[in-house]
Amino acid sequence: MPFEEKNQWAYGAITVVAFTVYASVILSRAQDTPLTDVPYVWPMLATISAAILAAILASIAIAIASPKEAGKKDERDKEINRRGEYIGQGFVVVGAVGALLLAMLEADYFWIANVVYLCFVLSAVVSTTAKLVAYRRGFVGW
Repeated sequence: MPFEEKNQWAYGAITVVAFTVYASVILSRAQDTPLTDVPYVWPMLATISAAILAAILASIAIAIASPKEAGKKDERDKEINRRGEYIGQGFVVVGAVGALLLAMLEADYFWIANVVYLCFVLSAVVSTTAKLVAYRRGFVGW
């Protein structure tokens, strides 16, 4: 398995785990209070920061485990990365438009922030999935 593919597996797993932890924390705090009144800023910042740190540490661990492959990207890796990012970018746009519409409707900050966060997570998951499929099956049918 190429170095970049290993990184994508780690990144995808970390993204899903971080968002699941965030959602669990928020939903557990919302037992007796409306969602919009739940303090979400620090849990969001903490899970995003932890996910970034975990992705960096995972990449370092993968590089240590396979030092000959570390940092090497061939044309295939670059093309897979480019196409995967293009596929995932749609959710960033959806998140921006969703946040804009919510702001125009004067929705609570909670909803605006969570729509943006959710769309970043969806973008990462879709992008990572597209890259992993490309590593396994190639570009046939794209």
